[in-house]
Amino acid sequence: MNRTIELVKTIYEIKQLEDIDAPQIALAGRSNVGKSSLVNRLAGRKALAKISSKPGKTRSLNYYRVDPDGYYLVDLPGYGYAKCSKQERAKWGKLIEAYMKDNPRLRAVAVLLDSRLPPQKIDMELTSYVRGLGIPVIPVLTKADKPKQRELAQLQTQWRDILQQDRLPLSFSSKTGKGEEKLWAAFTEAAGA
Repeated sequence: MNRTIELVKTIYEIKQLEDIDAPQIALAGRSNVGKSSLVNRLAGRKALAKISSKPGKTRSLNYYRVDPDGYYLVDLPGYGYAKCSKQERAKWGKLIEAYMKDNPRLRAVAVLLDSRLPPQKIDMELTSYVRGLGIPVIPVLTKADKPKQRELAQLQTQWRDILQQDRLPLSFSSKTGKGEEKLWAAFTEAAGA
């Protein structure tokens, strides 16, 4: 299928949040896990989402409309070691929480996990928080072209067990396109598109 992705809305403050009457899949993950690269790969464009060598470039909720499916990918600010003030980080946290809580349009959260790292406490806390809200988690191991296949398979099993899911997490590489079709299928299924 020939899909297009367009940035249609950017939100910096809670008061800017509004109901967008379409299914949404949020993209969440640590700073520098590859959320912007993933968006660009799926869009087939290099500069739709801004990429930086400094973690924490995404400081807003960015709504990307996926056509012809009609759902949105919502890129959330990264968490972890972005260089910013505690106040700024707290502001992002409140914005993310306001977006996620009681949002009937939010069908799933794709939690991006760095395939080069063992499970991190901060990632486990996020998945636990999302599941506590009753929102399905789609775990995605990014940078899947970096580790050896055996290491990647072990990490997939670890995360499956941590999340107590039947399916292994998806593995994805924005560099090679590995896992792109499976990712689209998971998003489309979750959105009900």
